[in-house]
Amino acid sequence: MIPSPFADVPPLLYTDSVDIPVLFRDCPAARPFKKWRTAKPAPWPATAGFPAANGWYLPTTTWREVLKAATEVGRDITPHLLRPQLASSELVARVAPLYAYLGTHGVDAKHPLPGSRGRRLTVNPVYEYGTERSAKNALGYRLGMTMAEWATRSLMGLGQTLHIEDGGPVPALRDKFTSPSAKLPDLWGLHADENQYWMIEAKGGNVRSPRLWEGWKQLQGGTKVLHEYAHRRILVGASVQPQGDLFLTVDHDHHPGKEPLHPAAGPAGPPSAGSPEDHLGDSDDALMGTARAQMLVYLALSGAQPSRLKTVALPADRTGRRRSARGVTTPLERDTDAHAMRSDVRAEFADDAQPGRREYARTLGLEDFLTYRVPGTELRLGMSRQLFAACAQLHREDQLIAERTPGMRAEDVRADEPVSEEAEERRRHTQRRVFREQHEEQRARIEPRVREAFEYGRNRPWRELLHTQNDPRLDLDDDPSLLEAATAETYLAVREDDLPHHGR
Repeated sequence: MIPSPFADVPPLLYTDSVDIPVLFRDCPAARPFKKWRTAKPAPWPATAGFPAANGWYLPTTTWREVLKAATEVGRDITPHLLRPQLASSELVARVAPLYAYLGTHGVDAKHPLPGSRGRRLTVNPVYEYGTERSAKNALGYRLGMTMAEWATRSLMGLGQTLHIEDGGPVPALRDKFTSPSAKLPDLWGLHADENQYWMIEAKGGNVRSPRLWEGWKQLQGGTKVLHEYAHRRILVGASVQPQGDLFLTVDHDHHPGKEPLHPAAGPAGPPSAGSPEDHLGDSDDALMGTARAQMLVYLALSGAQPSRLKTVALPADRTGRRRSARGVTTPLERDTDAHAMRSDVRAEFADDAQPGRREYARTLGLEDFLTYRVPGTELRLGMSRQLFAACAQLHREDQLIAERTPGMRAEDVRADEPVSEEAEERRRHTQRRVFREQHEEQRARIEPRVREAFEYGRNRPWRELLHTQNDPRLDLDDDPSLLEAATAETYLAVREDDLPHHGR
């Protein structure tokens, strides 16, 4: 949903728009049975940030925004991967449970808000009648992580989230955050406007109060480690059950303390507001964080067969694709400038005149983003050439470190004898810790190389960045069923007929 410049005009709605009830509370409590439908909600605040008051809210978002959260949240597995094709498997694992078990349904809310869609996410009949408990648990985990990412980043303006087992926000406390026996929350991030850390625990599925209290204890465990520094504790419960709406409970409190530290070594000024992608040109921290967050997509792109890659034209001016009060992505249906420029290129050059098409598009102010359809899905992901080049350099640095860490890469491991799952997890935990420590030690050397790659990639042809003979086809087809969205440096699209099934 795009916020209107006029407060009394309903915001624009999109084909994949859904309303998601969100309840803010001071601590876990009993599930608010049916109140997600009957309580009178407040409209979501016009600016991204933590709301000033507890209570029910009813923000509207898009399925594309939810998928963006799903593809970016969780453990970073890319240092383990030597073969880039395996990244597509992880992307499928992150979105497949959502597609498999979620649907939408229309609702008659007791207190509708102007601009709300009247359609909400729910579980579909496959989940309700045919899904075993273990599969429901898998959906619960993925749904919880996805909606925690969506709530904290898209709604409340948090910067990039990171898995807390990678070392937590303060390097001096790394050993305590990476202890396999510690009961800690899932994620952490740095909120630019508040200039303080957020620790986040996610729960999903048919969430009841005992599971929420369990998550609250995990957050308290994080506070014991981070007690010197100011931080928010955020517990996101994504609850959904048959014939009910998906709704979120956000239980929270604030712990006072010192200001946050620079991610690398020491004190620094407050981070820049907005999405990290909005500041890649002037912040090495933002560039490193964004490249790390997009490594799965980069690996999927770089490992794809050239014939399966194509590029799409987006305005080179990024100012229209900065994060808004309603999310990190910008739907492109109503980007009249982009559609007009694409139409001009189509009229001037036929599809088989690719070199001329590409050059003419650049003169009009269009830039081509590399895209790839994730196998087994209709989800298409992509990125700009600058970000692709930065990710390529960061991946090379990762592999140099992984080569010096025995057993780090999954493809290199051959178990001589069976080991317990717990022992294997401890071993992997240790390897991830060693990898992150080496990466931080070499950060002063790696950052300038990633920055140089980012600048180098700005005007390089795709065939040079991909090490192929030809540039991928520039796709300028005007397909109204393709729902596109973009950020400053990334692209995401789904087909309208591939949206969650609409029932009841």
